[in-house]
Amino acid sequence: MLNWLSYHRADITAVLILGLLIAFIWSIYVGRKETAARETDEVFGDPERTKGGWYWAVCGLSALMLVWFYFSWGMGRAYFPQAANELCQIGKLNEAVSPIKANLPIKSRYYKSTDLVVRNSEQLDALSVRLPVAAFTPAEQAKLASIYASSQSLLAIYSDPANLSSEAATQIAAVAGQLDSVAVRLDAGYNDLVPTQEALDQPPWGVTDDEIPILPTTARGVLFDTVALDAAAVAQAFAKIRNMPASATSLIEQTKADIASLKDANKAGSFDEATAKARNDYVKAVERIFRRLDDGVIFPATSLVVINEAIENLESSISGAKGSLGVVDALFLPGQGVVKSRTICTEQGSARWLPKPTDVVATFGKLANPNIETGGGYKGTTLLWWKWLALADVVDFLIPDGLVDMLPGGYGTHGIDGTFQATYKDALLSFAQGEVSLGYVPWLDGHIWDSLFRVLVALGIGILLGVPLGIYMGVSRFFKSFFDPLIELYRPVPPLAWAPLILTIFGIQDDGKIFLLFMVAFAIMVISARTGASGTQLSKIRASHSLGASNSQILRNVILPNALPEILTGARIAIGVCWGTLVAAEMLAGTTGIGFIENVARTVSDYELIWVTILIMGLLGLAFDMFMRLLIAKLIPWRGKG
Repeated sequence: MLNWLSYHRADITAVLILGLLIAFIWSIYVGRKETAARETDEVFGDPERTKGGWYWAVCGLSALMLVWFYFSWGMGRAYFPQAANELCQIGKLNEAVSPIKANLPIKSRYYKSTDLVVRNSEQLDALSVRLPVAAFTPAEQAKLASIYASSQSLLAIYSDPANLSSEAATQIAAVAGQLDSVAVRLDAGYNDLVPTQEALDQPPWGVTDDEIPILPTTARGVLFDTVALDAAAVAQAFAKIRNMPASATSLIEQTKADIASLKDANKAGSFDEATAKARNDYVKAVERIFRRLDDGVIFPATSLVVINEAIENLESSISGAKGSLGVVDALFLPGQGVVKSRTICTEQGSARWLPKPTDVVATFGKLANPNIETGGGYKGTTLLWWKWLALADVVDFLIPDGLVDMLPGGYGTHGIDGTFQATYKDALLSFAQGEVSLGYVPWLDGHIWDSLFRVLVALGIGILLGVPLGIYMGVSRFFKSFFDPLIELYRPVPPLAWAPLILTIFGIQDDGKIFLLFMVAFAIMVISARTGASGTQLSKIRASHSLGASNSQILRNVILPNALPEILTGARIAIGVCWGTLVAAEMLAGTTGIGFIENVARTVSDYELIWVTILIMGLLGLAFDMFMRLLIAKLIPWRGKG
């Protein structure tokens, strides 16, 4: 069933998008109707005004999903499933003619020959200015000047249309004619073309790791695929054309000889280290420029006009052969489009880093599979499942060995007969270290549980220690003055600044991450509880004193209830901060957890997996926040009403 759903994800997406569009329009209609009906019963600023409104939640979520489907190309894949494959074939044609386009003023605005002439001329001028005169003899300086002049002459010879060899002119004209033939083939259409059975048997767009099927699956795709092969042959012929007039050949040979003589002088001469380095570097720079001039790839600008016109004609034919596909590409596949690269076609633009929602769900389903042996989970650990937990491991985690060390008496020693005499401390140590079997209980397991466990334990300890300290800081001069500088000293420091130090001390196990999260939660809870306690109205406290209440009664019945809203708000904030800090800590060092999954996915650019982890973090954070909202509503129902 799951395989069928994955294979037909595009069809499922089409139904989902239609449903989302209906929900979006319907929620706006209901929302406007409800707003008009309740407008006379509610005033601006009334907290009751914000309750309900589920239809606006539907509106927001459906709008978000529609935007996601659009920019991830999910909408395009759902309603135009063959578009990517056809654009892939067009990408093949573009890749085939790209070596020709690289020489034309299409993307760079200038002919490649023009760029070469300008760049080499500027470099020759700069090189002649920085000549290390002291390093070369007058005769060698004259030879270098001759090399400069020869190089400039080569640029002039290559650029003059009168010097273009008849062979090169003939080859250029032939390439232009062949490009026109390719355009004519495109204009002929694709009515008589049929894709192969091998192409039709390919998995649809987005089902496999290859993403877009490489073989053409439509008649139009077959046309572009066939034409791309012809265009590749034309590009190879163009790459072999050389502009090498006879006048340039003699200059090249003479310049080569001059450079060779300078290199021989560098090898044979006895120079000090600085002079030898200056000579070698300078001659290498001269030779580097010359090597860009002796291969005959600079052409007169007018000679390539016919190639440029042929390419423009081909582009026009490509646009005509695309037909309605051009509209689909422009409207439903935002970004650069499909690009052919080596042996694959890839989605460029927003779809490259924003996977489609159904692909994310498919990736999540693979992760959620608890069967590790069939490819489920991640890196040998399930996403969220259960296991048999040894109670001895819990005892080992909760009871420090140091507590046993503090007990009176000593540990056992071996006797004169070579036997070991155990004491009660040995038995307690074995118990504390989890070496005593206490049975097993079912327990949650997996990456999500590991992350949740670290957050919940750290948050629990932070609340347990932070709230009492914060309350006493709010009512006691000693506690406030003693602990406030200590808390404020480390609280502003970003948690990640502590992470390397803590992970170095504790290692990559859970205790280091839990301690880091505890530091975050502890500071937040202390500040929240102190603020709530110190904000208690003085009239309530004095009224309690006048009624004979003791200090402990005032603390329990007046100050603590008054501080409870701040405490719960602090816990709500601490959960979010701890969750974000945990993911960063798991990315720094860890072998399990949501942050660990995202870190590995980031290193291999697995965008679908990255989005899966982002959504898991967001959904868990939302679940935490909703739980805290319910808790706040139950414990302090009077909040905001008086």
